[in-house]
Amino acid sequence: MMSHFRSACRSLSGVCRRGTSIPLVRASSTSSSGLILHSQSTDVYQNLALEDWIDANMDLERCSVLLLWRNGPSVVIGRHQNPWTECNLPAMRRAGVPLARRRSGGGTVFHDLGNLNLTFFTSKNSYDRRRNLKVVTDALRRIRPGLDVQATDRFDILLNGHLKISGTASRLSRKSSYHHCTLLHSADRSALADMLRPSCPGIHSNATPSVPSPTANLLDHAPTLQWEELLDAMVHQYNEEFSFNAVSKTVHPADESAFPGLGKAEVELRSWDWRFARTPNFSVQTLLELTDDGSPARCSARLHLEVKKGVIESCELDVPADWLPRRLSGELSDVLVGERFCPHRAAAALSALQRLESGELQSRMSRLCDALVSVMG
Repeated sequence: MMSHFRSACRSLSGVCRRGTSIPLVRASSTSSSGLILHSQSTDVYQNLALEDWIDANMDLERCSVLLLWRNGPSVVIGRHQNPWTECNLPAMRRAGVPLARRRSGGGTVFHDLGNLNLTFFTSKNSYDRRRNLKVVTDALRRIRPGLDVQATDRFDILLNGHLKISGTASRLSRKSSYHHCTLLHSADRSALADMLRPSCPGIHSNATPSVPSPTANLLDHAPTLQWEELLDAMVHQYNEEFSFNAVSKTVHPADESAFPGLGKAEVELRSWDWRFARTPNFSVQTLLELTDDGSPARCSARLHLEVKKGVIESCELDVPADWLPRRLSGELSDVLVGERFCPHRAAAALSALQRLESGELQSRMSRLCDALVSVMG
């Protein structure tokens, strides 16, 4: 499999750099060379790491690259987004759907095997999102002339003027760039709607918000459109648009001999520090509903948190004194400061306090702690 990739690289002059193990060639010029890679991994962290590896290690001033890839069910947020406002984290945990943060900007997307991802790598000077999207729209029109597909000023692709079938994001480095977009072929749209809902009420943040849009699958409007036909169309149109003669080569990002150092980047992308602690600073101001066992009477506690780099920097918990002594609400606030804004860590920190009380106070402490933990998704 990886021999395909190495043989592809041999047809390009100096396309790899920084001492990588992929062989180079002796051709005189590759200014108009193109390479098409098809990842066989469906692991979201591996594929995002592969994007970063290509951007960092290939000479994109001499060779343009198109990467085609799919992920198993996963939610991917933009570099500057807040996962607690973008994702239904409890639903994701129940379904075993991982969260990933990519290095590009843009909004949150749900991936599964019914979604095709295309990443266009070029030099910074050749960066042209509109032309890249033209590859996608022209390919769709060629294989299904009846489809009404148009790229928008926001660099989305709409079907029939209002149904979003593709979102887009990009990253520009000093000399290189990449632009990636999704393409909904047969994604689970009910899972998409369930996963892309806020986890936490009352968040105030300067993080980049996603813009909700009605979506559609290509298969709903072109029922005979097969996956291989779609892939072949993208490969053909990419070559035609940029006057390349590239053949799609299968690769696997787990092969460290071909992609040295990629595994280390993958570990970083999986980490809590990258996925959550990279969230721009935010605050939480919300009400917690409180009740007693067997009683319909309700009261409310006010919660105000300041969160920096994913860690609770300050906590103000205002609970009615006749429901819980201020001493205890103060201890609850104190124990959260310095903890991750994370339900598992918060629950562990709060459980020790609950065990120190008994009777009705312990019961009330338990319900208040549950309410606090639920705020964190």
